[in-house]
Amino acid sequence: MADERNWQFELSEYIKQGEPDKATKSEAWKTAIGLQAVDGLETSEYLLDTAKEHIEGKIDIATVQKRVKSYYEQRENRQAVEDGTEEADKVASKITEILNEKTFQFSPAELKTIHRRLFTDVFKHAGEIRDYNITKKEWILNGETVLYASYDSINDTLDYDFRIEKEFSYDGLSATEAVKHITKFAAGIWQIHPFCEGNTRTTAVFIIKYLKTFGFNISNDVFANNSWFFRNALVRANYNDVSRGITATTEYLEQFFENLLFGANNELKNRYTHIGYTDEIQSANYDNSKCQNGTLKCTLEEMAIINIIKNNPKITQKELAEKTNCSPRTIKRRTVEMQEKGLIKRENGKRNGRWIVTQ
Repeated sequence: MADERNWQFELSEYIKQGEPDKATKSEAWKTAIGLQAVDGLETSEYLLDTAKEHIEGKIDIATVQKRVKSYYEQRENRQAVEDGTEEADKVASKITEILNEKTFQFSPAELKTIHRRLFTDVFKHAGEIRDYNITKKEWILNGETVLYASYDSINDTLDYDFRIEKEFSYDGLSATEAVKHITKFAAGIWQIHPFCEGNTRTTAVFIIKYLKTFGFNISNDVFANNSWFFRNALVRANYNDVSRGITATTEYLEQFFENLLFGANNELKNRYTHIGYTDEIQSANYDNSKCQNGTLKCTLEEMAIINIIKNNPKITQKELAEKTNCSPRTIKRRTVEMQEKGLIKRENGKRNGRWIVTQ
């Protein structure tokens, strides 16, 4: 298993080298491999070696996938199938491919396409809506199950949830308020559980792509290190047992997204999500009422701009507009407002200038 070799350390070395292309590929691989844990799977050492060749530019992602497919065809190792290693390797390579692509469409069709692409050659019904009802025993619920959407309502429910989200305006919301809304959308899509298998990984990839449309640079380490917590948080966001005083809560999912988007230090322990856990959970070193880099409430748009500037202080307003999908005029107005608020400042003028995020 790749886990035995500390795959996170090996892949992180490419990020430390500072080469943009290698870093981008490495971050995608870290997320892709880490996400396999949501279904208790681990990737192989063979995949790790092949991923490193891809990061180094020796082979493209299509070659990675061909090699992985050939590797398991030649081995005919039933143990790899039973352990889920073959599934983990194939799906991880496809997640990496999707995360490195610039295309995205906010629609139920995109969700189905992502599932089909991830699980073709893995599941017989990849990309197809399930045609039966399901239950799943959860250890954090002491063996109980979340109530998933009835199979005959899936398409209508997906259409409704996507329409409501598309019509929702994030304009003027604080980052905290925006996170609360995003978590509810993510939890709702997951609760529908449109597919027979692979719902959590599909939801994660979709949400990552969606969040990037806001201009966020996603912290891949959060998914790499806490993918099982992500799944448990989704479970708790959709479970009620009023007779025992248990109600659905998005608090754990919000903590996850705060770490993912804003670099918060919430302690993401799986035991916290268990319905029998009683200790009060406190966010560490993070004040939800404040932007991490200032004393005022930030809007989602401002937080996205701050994240981009932190990664590239010399970025131009034109490049900011491209990354945030805003017009140059909007970016110019927004950066002026942010300077007036004391969130950012500009040094050294236009040609050789750089942005500074005010602490």
